[in-house]
Amino acid sequence: MPAETLEFEEPIAVLLKEIDALTLLPRTDARDREIESLRRRIESVREELYRSLTPWQRVLVSRHPNRPGLHDYLDRLFRGFAEVHGDRRFADDHAIMAGFAEYRGQPVVVVGHVKGSDTKEKIFRNFGYARPEGYRKALRVMRIAEKFRRPIVVFVDTPAAYPGIESEERGVAEAIAVNLREMMLIDAPIVVIVSGEGGSGGALGIAVGDRVLMQEFAIYSVIPPEGCAAILWRDASKKVEAADALKLTAPDLLQAGAIDEIVREPIGGAHTNADAAARLLDEALARALTEISAVDSEVRLEKRYAKFRAMGRVGIDFVDESTA
Repeated sequence: MPAETLEFEEPIAVLLKEIDALTLLPRTDARDREIESLRRRIESVREELYRSLTPWQRVLVSRHPNRPGLHDYLDRLFRGFAEVHGDRRFADDHAIMAGFAEYRGQPVVVVGHVKGSDTKEKIFRNFGYARPEGYRKALRVMRIAEKFRRPIVVFVDTPAAYPGIESEERGVAEAIAVNLREMMLIDAPIVVIVSGEGGSGGALGIAVGDRVLMQEFAIYSVIPPEGCAAILWRDASKKVEAADALKLTAPDLLQAGAIDEIVREPIGGAHTNADAAARLLDEALARALTEISAVDSEVRLEKRYAKFRAMGRVGIDFVDESTA
């Protein structure tokens, strides 16, 4: 199966192989027409497949190696990005980038996870697993944004916070907890975009905002499916069942009130067309920033607090038995 296809995309892989075989033949009008016909067929099959993805298939799409990351969106949506390094306590965590940029001519602050594109960069970025210094760096930059009244745009794409011993020694749980508290109080418009994997506290540590947008085939969950399966069933192979039980898809989370809007992706997912994915995201981001920037500061903070306090409620009315 071609490297650019996922395990459930076998029909697409077959058509791609046919195209590869045709490209080796001498170029003729008939050959070109056949290739174009196969490409149209791929679009049709891809559209049909992606119309009814299972939760586990959405997990695979969110982890696709070619899925656009923070660097891709910085190149396409922002101008003049100037990165800030270090938390002024311990080190610079390369799994989280933060800095200043312009978005549609407006000064903003951009914060986000970075997984890396090739093997060397993935190791450098720790595969997107942030350590405590990453969350402290993010908060440091967000406080600068508050000082200069700059909106904050956050990109979430991480399997989880780094679980290593050194991460625990430097207080990763405390760093995430502080971010949750402080982001609730930061007096600046905050738009959060779940663009890939939104894994556990590693995601939530920079994901408190006035608007939480989620790309169509991203995931957002308290734990990765493999970890959930290992805990509940003592069997990581139950990951498919775990993905279904976790309700980690964008439609599930919109229904539960954990996100505010689903951002459409190109047919076949953002990895098939990063430019189109950026255009669709641009529309949603611009609208969200305009809306929340127009709200009075005090009201915006109250709404942000109320939004996250309401999460987790199941709608059950409790009856006081003493008066029943």
